[in-house]
Amino acid sequence: MRLRTLSVLGVGVVLAASACNPGTSTPAPTAAGPGHSTAAGSPAAGSPAAGGMDIKIGIELPMTGGEAPNGVPTANGVALALSQITVPGYNITIEQKDDALNGKHDPQTGAANMQALANDPSVVFVVGPYNSNVAQAEIPVSNSAGLMQCSPANTNPGLTQVWGGVDPKTLRPTNPDKIAYIRVATTDNLQGAAGADIAYNTAKAKTAYVADDSETYGKGIADVFAQNFTALGGTVAKRDGIPGTQTDFTSYITALKGLNVDYVYYGGVTTSGLGVFRQQMASANLANIPFGGGDGIVDGPVSTASSFLQIAGAQGDANTYGTTAGPTDVASDASPNSADFTTAYKAKFTDAPGSYSAPAYACTQVFLQALQAVGSTAGSDMAKLREAIRSYIATPSNSYVTALGKINFDANGDTSQKIVSYWGFDATSQGWKFLSQRDFTANPPPVNGPAGSPAASGQ
Repeated sequence: MRLRTLSVLGVGVVLAASACNPGTSTPAPTAAGPGHSTAAGSPAAGSPAAGGMDIKIGIELPMTGGEAPNGVPTANGVALALSQITVPGYNITIEQKDDALNGKHDPQTGAANMQALANDPSVVFVVGPYNSNVAQAEIPVSNSAGLMQCSPANTNPGLTQVWGGVDPKTLRPTNPDKIAYIRVATTDNLQGAAGADIAYNTAKAKTAYVADDSETYGKGIADVFAQNFTALGGTVAKRDGIPGTQTDFTSYITALKGLNVDYVYYGGVTTSGLGVFRQQMASANLANIPFGGGDGIVDGPVSTASSFLQIAGAQGDANTYGTTAGPTDVASDASPNSADFTTAYKAKFTDAPGSYSAPAYACTQVFLQALQAVGSTAGSDMAKLREAIRSYIATPSNSYVTALGKINFDANGDTSQKIVSYWGFDATSQGWKFLSQRDFTANPPPVNGPAGSPAASGQ
């Protein structure tokens, strides 16, 4: 396998994800529903290097309930990386946190988890979170502590960019000019545009109904979809913000029937009811209308419990499209490449990787390469090590070889990759089929931001 190995010394990996204990660095088996693997793991081959420095990498993801199809395979990406890549002189274990509350991601739980990680001096890096509104609550905490976090999946532009006239420095009140948050996923000003591209150019839709789950991610991506669909020549017949707690969509679907649209786009996540909405569309004989969403619905095949496709049902799955915020057909400089990564993941966890398993692996590679570069400068001082890692990663001139290809981060913490993958339901495999991907650096969208953002105004 074409893996970047930083040393021959063993690095111990212990991953726990107990729903009753939100943070631990000791082995604890975790139940996993059918169709996805558990994030719990036994120590990797080889014991921690004798005499090495004990440090932790935090994971802050939604791990239980309806969020498990997202969080579990993403956390597995971290465990896989640590089982394959080693850094001399360090014994690295995982401190696992779960931001799901009553089966759904919760910003305040995420903030409390991040504070707990920040208060542990042995935690020098964090992978997560998964959801953008959780990131909004966590960034002030990690920034204050100088604890670098890398999200494999956050896509709301406002976390790092001036968006809708709001400066992201408002999320960094303690150290507004210091970056302690990066992401390997590209942003929804591109992912929403990709959804519009699918609707207009793949599904050949001319009119659309657009809804969102009234959360940070869902509303943002739906706004961008609507702007780009209109710019391409389409018409948005109706726009609704639906509470993420909604469980019966009858009134919305009744209104949808009278619109006679030829596409439905819903910004949000499966746990906000998007699968139920699609299932109820099918029950109302509207399954012939193509349905699209972002990465919030690309969360596993029909066999995965609580996934969008499993909830939407056989009729609802047809004519369904989604996107993910990163490459699937990775560049030739990716290490490991897609085939090697998938083989290794299946060997360790039985199931196929999730949409953000490889990005989580990439976040871990960024951390390990930074640790290799600057670890010796800090000696045994944990505070110095944490700051050295943060500073190194926040420097745009530093680049990293990852499972997504060679990347670096700009002054805002955004990845240099601007690629979105397109997916559609495949009746044969009963899962998501990769259709294509678009590099928005080479092929920019018609609209790249909401009113008041620099991208929209040309500033």
